[in-house]
Amino acid sequence: MTQIRPTTAAAARAIVLPLALAQFIASYAASNMNVAITTIADDIGTTVAGIQTTITLFTLTMAALMIPGSKLTDIWGRKRCFNLGMIVYGAGALIAAFAQGLPLMIIGYSLLEGIGSALMIPPIYILITVAFEDVVARGKYFGIVSGAAGLGSASGPLIGGLITSWLGWRASFLLQFAVVVVILVLGRKIQEPARTGTPPRFDYGGAVLSALGLFLVVSGILFSSSYGMISWQVFLPVLLGLAVLVYFLRYLATRERSGREPLLSPRLFRNRTSNLGLSTQLIQWLIMQGSFFVISVYIQQVRHYDAIHTGLLLTPATIGVLLASAIAGRMASRRPQALLVRGGFVLTTIGMILVPALVRQDSSVWTFVPGLFLMGFGVGVMLTASVNVVQSAFGDDDQAEISGLSRSVSNLGSSLGVAIAGSILVAAHGKHLGTPFAVALGLLAVLSLVGLLAASFLPKRPPPVSSATGEAAA
Repeated sequence: MTQIRPTTAAAARAIVLPLALAQFIASYAASNMNVAITTIADDIGTTVAGIQTTITLFTLTMAALMIPGSKLTDIWGRKRCFNLGMIVYGAGALIAAFAQGLPLMIIGYSLLEGIGSALMIPPIYILITVAFEDVVARGKYFGIVSGAAGLGSASGPLIGGLITSWLGWRASFLLQFAVVVVILVLGRKIQEPARTGTPPRFDYGGAVLSALGLFLVVSGILFSSSYGMISWQVFLPVLLGLAVLVYFLRYLATRERSGREPLLSPRLFRNRTSNLGLSTQLIQWLIMQGSFFVISVYIQQVRHYDAIHTGLLLTPATIGVLLASAIAGRMASRRPQALLVRGGFVLTTIGMILVPALVRQDSSVWTFVPGLFLMGFGVGVMLTASVNVVQSAFGDDDQAEISGLSRSVSNLGSSLGVAIAGSILVAAHGKHLGTPFAVALGLLAVLSLVGLLAASFLPKRPPPVSSATGEAAA
């Protein structure tokens, strides 16, 4: 597709603003429910585990459909796919706002909002990549959009808490619908790049295999909250899911060798820098969503705070993400991306250790501040850098596929974070009030160290992208 470069700062803002808002609202939807878990569960006649399931299914739907959604951007067009995703998302928000039971909440929130997000998020990163050729400018606007994602997740509890306390939890979904309308109006200024060549054919087999594999893996982990971590109900779907994903990779290679268009090109998995970046993305979103879920449940069930006070107590994390996002562009131009990812993991790990170390059932609210701030700032620092590492590892021709894979991995991390954290809380139920939460945060801190280990292998300076292959040189 022919690239359309913005020639002025105003033109750049016209492109980036609706894209950043869309990323913000999708991330907000994944975290704002945390502060109203008990309220929503009581109102629609379900349990905390039921609401945990809807949150996990929302991010799982995004993860399972993000790769097919990215391929559809090449078939239907980037702006068209973005607008369609926003419309589906808005319809889901309306259904969830008026849901009277768990089934309608799952249809509106988990499924329709998840499908809408899977359609609209890949074009966000593709449009920025093709619109800004300069790496510094691209990094700046990646920083804005990735910062919007982190800010949406971090501010979701605060905004959701305020809305829930003042207007009720249903108003939060109505707010999402209103933002969708604003985005569609602002998005009219985004120009669709002219298509050159024949659009690719959609790989239905690959779409089914990728979605099925991801669904089985996350479902298995989610089942551990009901059947325990050591049970066949957990191991069977996880093992089946892994087997499906392995077969999916072989299927892609076979399809490409036969001359047919695969859902994803197998060469995307042969780029070492991208693979490391994707690993860090998976762990970043896992620990962020998992830790926010754990801390939110702790505040509500142990401290018995309502939605607004839960949101206010999580404000230090929001401030941390906001501050990191504000300086993301400057940091990206002055420091190697790999260094920023490593530093972010270090700060986040320290923060996750400080929360259970300082917080007690009757301790001051100020004991939450150091850990939450470091967690938020650390996540904000590394989110932008990881996205830049992955997207910049390939040329423009591969942006649709790598964007979908990148967003799928990030949302898979979110799903796993909530599923793992929730399962640990249930497994440790009945022990001392603070024990399940300390155990859950401890495990997430260990996973953060695994992310730091992966980030330590990222090259200080990424290899140049080859014009012949469209990917970074080995």
